[in-house]
Order: sequence, then C-alpha cells, then structure tokens
Amino acid sequence: MTGFPEICAKRYANANAAALRWMLDRPRRRGFLDTCFNALERRDYTHVDGYRGPQYLHGWIQGRGLEALAEQGQALEREDAALSARCRDAANQLHDALAALRDPMGRVFFRYDAALLPLLCMPDEPVRRQHAEPGIHTYSDAFAAKGLVAAACWLRDPRLPDWQAYLSDVICAVEDRRFQIDEFAPISAGTVAAQPDDYGPRMILLGAAHLASDPAYADRFIDHVLSRHFDAPTGLLRDLAGEDACNPGHAIEFVGFALAHLPPDADTGLVATLGRILSASFRAGFMGQGIALRISIGTGRALSPYRPWWSLPETVRAAALLWARTRSDAALAIWKAADHAFFRHYWLGDPPVAIQTRNAQGPVDYVPATPDLDPGYHTGLSLLAAQHVAASISERGHDGRS
Repeated sequence: MTGFPEICAKRYANANAAALRWMLDRPRRRGFLDTCFNALERRDYTHVDGYRGPQYLHGWIQGRGLEALAEQGQALEREDAALSARCRDAANQLHDALAALRDPMGRVFFRYDAALLPLLCMPDEPVRRQHAEPGIHTYSDAFAAKGLVAAACWLRDPRLPDWQAYLSDVICAVEDRRFQIDEFAPISAGTVAAQPDDYGPRMILLGAAHLASDPAYADRFIDHVLSRHFDAPTGLLRDLAGEDACNPGHAIEFVGFALAHLPPDADTGLVATLGRILSASFRAGFMGQGIALRISIGTGRALSPYRPWWSLPETVRAAALLWARTRSDAALAIWKAADHAFFRHYWLGDPPVAIQTRNAQGPVDYVPATPDLDPGYHTGLSLLAAQHVAASISERGHDGRS
C-alpha cells in the first residue's frame, strides 16, 4: 500500500518542479530573480505598484532565491538533469549578481532602487539612502550569506571560504549584539541597543548549520531559545522573553531547523520538547485555513487577522522530520493537516505559486515581508525536506498510513 509520505513526495516534487520552471521562465534582471507577481490578480506588478514594482530590488529575497536554487538544483541532478542545469545557470548568474551587490563592507540590504542603491524606508518619512555603521548585520545579510554559501558549495566556487567567513560573522553578530532586526530603521549600534531580544535571528541562522564551517553554534542557539523563550505550561515560544505574544509559524520553523540539525541519536528529551512546541504551536495557531501570524499566549486569541502562506510548508517540514524520528501519530496528523490546508487554500496550481496571505474571510492583499513571491525558499525547501523523509522511509520500510 502506498502511504501518505510517498503520495506527498510525488505531489511535492511536481509542485516544486513546476514552481522552478515558472520562476526560471521569467526574465531575469541583471542576473537577479524576478518573482514580483500579484498572485491574487495573477499579473506582474508594474511601475505603478510602488515599492512592489520592478523598479525596486529586495536583497533579502535574492539571498533566499539563491539558496533555494542551489539546494533544489543539486537535489534534481539525478531526477531531472535538464531542470537541474537550468537551476545551475540561474544560480551562477545570481551568485555573481548577489556577490556584486554587497557594499564595501560586505553587506547586503533589504531594498534597493533601480540604480541598486540601498534605501531606508521609514514610516511617514521620505525615502532616502540607507547607511550602515560598521559591524552591524541584518536579516538580509543572513539570507545573502546562506545563499552565497549554498551556491558556492554546489557550484564549487573558489569564493566559498569568503562566504563562509561572511556567514560566520553574521552568526557572531547575533551573539555579540551586532545584529539588527528592524531594517526599516537606520542600521546603527543605537538601534541594536534599543531593540528587544527576539529569537528570530537565531531561528533563521539555525537553518544554516549544514552550511557553516563550524556548526557548533547551532546547539548554543537551540539552548538559548529554549532557555529564554519556551513557556513550559503551554509548550509555546514567546517572541520576547517574559512577554505574551507568540508567532506560531516562527516556533514551528525553529522546530524544523532544530530537527534537521540534530543527529539521529539526539537526546530524546530534547526531541520531545521540540515535538511539544510543534504540537502546541499548530494547535494554538491553526485557524482552519492557515496559521495566525501572532497569538496571545495568555488568552489564545489571534493578535493579527493575517494567516501567511509560509507557516504551512514550514509545518510540513517540521512534522515530517519529527515523524521520521518518532513515528508519532500526532506528528503525522499535523503533517496531513498542514499539507491539506496549504494545497487547498493557498496553492494556485496555475500558475504554480501560492498566494501570500489569507484572513478569516479569504485571500487578502497583504505582503508579509517582500512583494516578491516565494522563490522556492519556504515552500520549495520545506517540501524538499519532506520528500527526503519519504525517500529515506521508503528505503527502510515504514508505517505511514494513507
């Protein structure tokens, strides 16, 4: 009998291949990916759409796209050599373009104008040039470094040691309090000093453990998040230590990255804690069609009307990885529920992309981070991880019921 993991693996492979072809068929801008597409209206954004238009470039999304091209392209080498070659060609171009985008201090910024000058976009203020104090890194650096390392590993590029040093400095910046979370503010030591201690940077960089020259930091990051943000009575992660808000999608993403990093013989207590976070976060955040962006730990109520797409494929990854370790019925049930919700309520199919956000009434025109559609990062890499679970289980035999 064909089980649920095998059924999913075929669907995920088809969805990822279709999404890659859609993205690669689109014209690239000076080597950069272009996924500036309005999924609700099924049209390209244009210059009249403001910061969503093609006159702006988001360094954040280009780093994500490069990581996705490298990881998926490498995985496709045996199954679809032609598509893998297309990914390699695009990754080569984007690798060079992203490397050239870095400023003299080696950093990448969130938003650029048509001349590729970094912009500071503060609420209720005129747009102006972004300037950064030395030594400060941001999420854009984290995504750029991950992408550059992943590409250099696959392409066997001689710049790999430089990119791994870049990644290491971004990791150190988190622990040295040189990492700025808010990229809509001047990048400065003063901004960093005033920001709250959100676990988001550690969560994102935990996903780079397999790329880093020294992955030991990942264990420290896991310990830090659990010791400061885990709410034992509920099983949820507090965004900020001691405060009420919880981003259940981020908590689930943390679980997925942690499980991917941990060795097969990881401490069973730690795996159980991660499983509890997954179950509690999904149970508290899932609102029938998607996962609430933020919830109150104290009341359980949604603190935002928005339910972004990305948390569902991240749930697929985390649940699949947990099920592979534990064969837990609860993990399998979460995997099934997230899979169903994503493909029923977010995935368009034609074109092969997901809408970005829903609320209780249905799809809504809200951009969670960048207007660019996911370039195979949250969706592609999460579904790819679940494919790998299905492949490894098939080799050993399994009990994944359909």
